[in-house]
Amino acid sequence: MKKNNWLIDRRTCLKGLGAALALPLLESMGWAETPAKGATAWKPPVRLGFMYMPHGVIMDRFWPKDAESFRSAALPPIIASLAPVLDRCLMVKGINGVPIAPFNGGPHALELSTWLTATLPDADRRASIHIGISADQIAANYVGGMTALPSLELATMPQTHKENQEGLNENYYSHCSYRSPTQPVPAEVNPGAVFRRLFQGRDQGPAKNSDAQTLSTDAALDRSLLDLVLGGAKDLRGRLGRADQQKIDEYLDGVRALERRIASIERRQRDGDQAGDARRRDGDSPLIEVAIPDGDVKGRSPEASQFVRRSGDGETEIKRSEYMQVMCDLTVLAFQADITRVSTYIGSTPNGASYPELGFSDQHHSQTHYGTDQVKIDKVAKINTLNVEQFAYMVSKMANLKEGTGTLLDNSIMMWGSGLENGDKHERKNLPFVIAGKGGGTLNTGRFITDTTGNQGDLLGTLLTAAGIPLDRPIGIGTKVLTGMLNG
Repeated sequence: MKKNNWLIDRRTCLKGLGAALALPLLESMGWAETPAKGATAWKPPVRLGFMYMPHGVIMDRFWPKDAESFRSAALPPIIASLAPVLDRCLMVKGINGVPIAPFNGGPHALELSTWLTATLPDADRRASIHIGISADQIAANYVGGMTALPSLELATMPQTHKENQEGLNENYYSHCSYRSPTQPVPAEVNPGAVFRRLFQGRDQGPAKNSDAQTLSTDAALDRSLLDLVLGGAKDLRGRLGRADQQKIDEYLDGVRALERRIASIERRQRDGDQAGDARRRDGDSPLIEVAIPDGDVKGRSPEASQFVRRSGDGETEIKRSEYMQVMCDLTVLAFQADITRVSTYIGSTPNGASYPELGFSDQHHSQTHYGTDQVKIDKVAKINTLNVEQFAYMVSKMANLKEGTGTLLDNSIMMWGSGLENGDKHERKNLPFVIAGKGGGTLNTGRFITDTTGNQGDLLGTLLTAAGIPLDRPIGIGTKVLTGMLNG
């Protein structure tokens, strides 16, 4: 085969990279418009949130004894904090995780990366990322063009863990969101940076004329830049090797995200909408206030065994639970202001986390290999309890925020869970999940379903179906919708 000896300069490259992309504008749901007389009543959108904890749970302290004890609020200690919102919770027992063969020696590389993808990495490309698009990003592709941010990704720990289980790429250890099979989505760990991302360049109120002018200028500039990259990309792509074709495809995914952002800006300009406030109704709760710590909140090390506020006054230690609650507040605020409708929060990653506020400094992972050691079992149960308490804090706050004829939680689907059944034997046959929220009336909550037969892909597909996200294929290993979770 004749080798093509040719080079393209950067200007030519930029002018060609967008041309292989058809840029359809996403549909506008128009859910905020006041209905005409006799038309269907206004209905808030459904939000999707996912919150993760590694290493599984102590099973006999997590699962209710039976369906009746769940209804009577006689809850096991790990989930006792959910009692105030139990009528809006749904627990499903019997969800199998993704079988990990041929990666039997890589349980921690796969517990988080398969959690929202329900897919194994490509065994022939272990050193690079090649998995499936995650459920949150499937949802973001459908509804992301209707909000300022297509999705919001948060984490408590830096995504820097390195370990070579089964030769798998290090990003598998610390990422749950994948925009495409080859693109992990990074998560933000700094609360101040998250807040700036949500509200930078706009007030938490009606738009000022100067703000609208800035948005208009930015939109026009972005649109002009997009026009510049349209050209001969289809021809260019055909002349490139596989690796360069993948780079172009990833670039085009970024162009798609930019195009959705422009469409969102232009829609907000037309509607006079700013930070979601034009969509709010009389009687809705005001936007919550979030106490962002002064300075940056970071761990003392990549393992983040303790957190500190760094400011002009020096460093002040804070509790992990306090840090997590700020991130939960930011999720609630982003949903309430309709800045995004899809969020993920990695409470911790498979290695490194510790919880000094619980009275011990042992790392979470080391304690999960407990065997019959009751001291270790008790420590893991306390860690499980603290993590569920943060989820309960978030969904309870959402349950107290009025929206439309219900609450923010009624109009959401929030999932807490783990990618392992337990950390001692790395089992995946009965993954722990808690679902909170009614999904706008689609989920039949207030129940513990004890005998579900399904897998992780089935659960994710069911939640997206309940949120009104159309699927043209199952998610990962999924094969069906778990109709027992749904109303009607």
